[in-house]
Amino acid sequence: MFVDELEIHVRAGKGGDGCICFLRDAKTLKGGPNGGDGGDGGDVILLPTTHCNTLFHLTGRGTFEAKNGGQGLPQNCGGKDAEDMVIEVPLGTQVLDAERGNLLMDLDTPDRPWVLARGGYGGRGNTHFATATHRTPRKAELGKRGEERRVLLSLKLIADVGLVGLPNAGKSTLLSTLTRARPKIAGYPFTTLEPMLGIAQGPGEATFVIADIPGLIEGASQGRGLGDKFLKHIERTRLLLHLVDCGDLPLQPPEEAWRVIRQELAGYAPELARRPTVIVATKVEDEAGRARAQALATAIGQPVLAVSSATGAGLKDLLAAVWSVLSALPRPFPTD
Repeated sequence: MFVDELEIHVRAGKGGDGCICFLRDAKTLKGGPNGGDGGDGGDVILLPTTHCNTLFHLTGRGTFEAKNGGQGLPQNCGGKDAEDMVIEVPLGTQVLDAERGNLLMDLDTPDRPWVLARGGYGGRGNTHFATATHRTPRKAELGKRGEERRVLLSLKLIADVGLVGLPNAGKSTLLSTLTRARPKIAGYPFTTLEPMLGIAQGPGEATFVIADIPGLIEGASQGRGLGDKFLKHIERTRLLLHLVDCGDLPLQPPEEAWRVIRQELAGYAPELARRPTVIVATKVEDEAGRARAQALATAIGQPVLAVSSATGAGLKDLLAAVWSVLSALPRPFPTD
């Protein structure tokens, strides 16, 4: 199951209490204080990783709680520091304050840990409280409580290329053709119900990541369909592939389909509408399809690449065009 938003409660470990103890051995009857310090509590750490691409593994866990530090020991021995709790999250996860909604951290760098809740410090033992006039202190510090907070984890997939288009525009079929991803493919709209990622081969050993989201419909930016829920997953992409069905039975005329998607991208985020875009006419498998693709290019005044995932026609040209544009774009694409 794909989960891209999850509210979690975390509690760092409490520091161990300091020890109250005095030196007693065969040679010393009334020695001075020798109580050790308590150990530090464990931190709660978020670790962005490419090993997972959903937050599903964190569901149903309740409170994520790190262990407490060990209590101080006699003979000035400190308590054991607690181990940190490391929570793996998908690369691209944003951490927001659950109450205020402000962004705390954007975990967009792999394997770079970030401390979400810091553990409490251990208390000092009675050794620290001895003075020249008070040589037998019978007090020690209690360990500090660890930080506790509730946050919202919101995943925004990191990909180089995003596929957009109306339902049944051929996005999933194209993704499965260009990559080893295996999305659900059927002859009816809305077969894609969650984002999918695939890795496509560029020239030589170069690769790039393609993200497919559920098809958009008119009004998606205002909440219709699934588009408004998943449009955030193409916010980080550097390039958009706008797929337009130019087959025999399109849901809408190609020019109208192109207009609807452009309108929804601009309604969701004006910056998305300005993102570098390659227009791709899909299901072009005969002369009639090529004529519709050419008519679309003339109507919108932009180049249109005609491809067919079924026959493989135009796919090499599409990969070359995508890599040419990606090579000229900064990495990563700046986001708000």
